[in-house]
Amino acid sequence: MATKPARFTSIPAIPQLGLNDWQYVTFNAMKEDIELLIGARGEKDGISRAITKAMVTVNPAPTQTMTRVTAQGSSFTISNVNVPSLDDYVKLVVNVQQVANDVASLRNTLNTLINQLKG
Repeated sequence: MATKPARFTSIPAIPQLGLNDWQYVTFNAMKEDIELLIGARGEKDGISRAITKAMVTVNPAPTQTMTRVTAQGSSFTISNVNVPSLDDYVKLVVNVQQVANDVASLRNTLNTLINQLKG
């Protein structure tokens, strides 16, 4: 998975001179949080690192192949039992396979996205 590097500028050390204690502590906490988010803090597991738009490169899900049911429920009555026509049964099998292919394609897209988000 190739991702484009994010463009972040490092934050210089916060000088204590001229700041109240609460200002110094607040600015240092903000600096640390931002460094964690941009991945500049050296966190081993990178769990705090934010995800940028450039990191998500998954392609959109492909066009759905199953857009309507072509089977129409055509049937015959044989010995008081309704049975589907062979043509309609074949259409239904094709429809089900198209749905299965669409679901598999969406699962692949979703899994790719999940892997990119996890990093």
